[in-house]
Amino acid sequence: MKRTLALGGIAAGLLASAAIAAPAHAADEIPAVNLANTNFAAKQVAAFWYGQNKANLVNATPYNVETTVPTKHVSTGGASADSKPGVVGSSGDQKAATGTLKNINLPKTTGKVFFIGADNKPHWCSATAVQSQYKNLVATAGHCVYDTVSNKATLDKWVFIPGYYQGKTPWGIYVGKTAYTHYDYDVYEDGDRDYAFVTVYNGVLPTSVSTDKVKNWVDNRTFETKADAEKARKDLELKTTGWAGEIVPVVDREHLRQRGEEGAKEYVSVDGWCQLTGIAKSSIDTLVRGESTDKRLGRDFGLTITRVSKQEYGNGGPSADGKAYYFTKDNGFYKATFWVLFDVDYKLRGKLVDIALKDVGTLGANVGGQGLAYNQKIGSAVFVFGYPSGSHPDGSYAFTGKTLKWSYGKTFKAAAPAMKAEELVGIKSSFTGEGSIGSSWLYRYSNTKRLGYLNGVTIAVSDTDGNKRIDTSVSPYFDGETLAVYQYAAKFASGKIV
Repeated sequence: MKRTLALGGIAAGLLASAAIAAPAHAADEIPAVNLANTNFAAKQVAAFWYGQNKANLVNATPYNVETTVPTKHVSTGGASADSKPGVVGSSGDQKAATGTLKNINLPKTTGKVFFIGADNKPHWCSATAVQSQYKNLVATAGHCVYDTVSNKATLDKWVFIPGYYQGKTPWGIYVGKTAYTHYDYDVYEDGDRDYAFVTVYNGVLPTSVSTDKVKNWVDNRTFETKADAEKARKDLELKTTGWAGEIVPVVDREHLRQRGEEGAKEYVSVDGWCQLTGIAKSSIDTLVRGESTDKRLGRDFGLTITRVSKQEYGNGGPSADGKAYYFTKDNGFYKATFWVLFDVDYKLRGKLVDIALKDVGTLGANVGGQGLAYNQKIGSAVFVFGYPSGSHPDGSYAFTGKTLKWSYGKTFKAAAPAMKAEELVGIKSSFTGEGSIGSSWLYRYSNTKRLGYLNGVTIAVSDTDGNKRIDTSVSPYFDGETLAVYQYAAKFASGKIV
């Protein structure tokens, strides 16, 4: 993604120690964005993930946006401390692990954040709970919270689930309330500040789930336009904790038109046309010859074929607006548009989801919270915990993303010009990018207490030696300005949903 960034050196801070640290930014320079700013909105988000037997959780895929830095595009960088090093305590301060550890006890604080991406599909990243006054704070990569693909400010229906495993939510779902990040990431998408701290509501678990057909909407009501149906759907969503379904086109043959009648053809989307006619998209190119034509396929429907350039054809398939379908035929490139000779109305088809929820307490009370380390010496040893998934560049798969994994190493200075990031830190790790984005870098991790100090979050991975195997993870360098964002976010309570 092309970025326009202001990439100066890290601003000098005035931090004397962890105990008396002064924020590097004034409060009004730390952007805050609401994710779910009312209890009812938060209930709807929780219902979305718990509904339909948690189908959206189970079907979510690793977030594959800005995950990999091109080969040899990670180099020695200029990350440096802006003041003295320090730490903010975890929920159980500890000494660093000593000796050789054969078995690593995984932290309870880690989990996955789930959200709806710009493609309107469910995705997830890695994340961790961090210590705060109200025990309600989560840390992850900035682009696992802020939408860098579309024009929306943040990703939709954002939740954190510690200990998530194949649909199981052992400590509940924690709906995001407010997201905080560095000013430079909010305004410029500065890769050196690609981190976010999110306050979450108390966790919830379902006590009962019931569904009911949207009877009045399916059986009795139709809408003249899709826009009218979408408005009705929004009204329905505002009145219920959950709604699962879709808007479907329906035939109004009471208003059948004659071909040749002025304005007789009504052009519809490819999906709508396929639903109305029962014809599969994959068979469209078999219905016509390689020529521009207007072809009637049935008594009251057909399609219009137009030859197009290779540039317009692009990658083929449905157009971005869904109104056309591109295909190849007889060494030519073609576009199909779809018409019917009857009115097309729309209905809501789906179910109302009524989910009763119970409060399970704060995030920190259930799983604890990692501390925060800043301005630490380059070369410090850290553990990285996350859910790597996806393939290496050679196509091989080493991780499934289903279980929490760890790696260990010493940090080094790094830069990633492809991301316009000049002040990163790296660690040697075979974690593949899908899923591992947002992984927590823990300094002085205690294998006994399963706690340490968050000193980074994975924002990308790379194959630095060109052997088609991922070998490096990179993170923003946590300095005094990171501390300022954390301290500001940690001041705010979230409260209960129910």
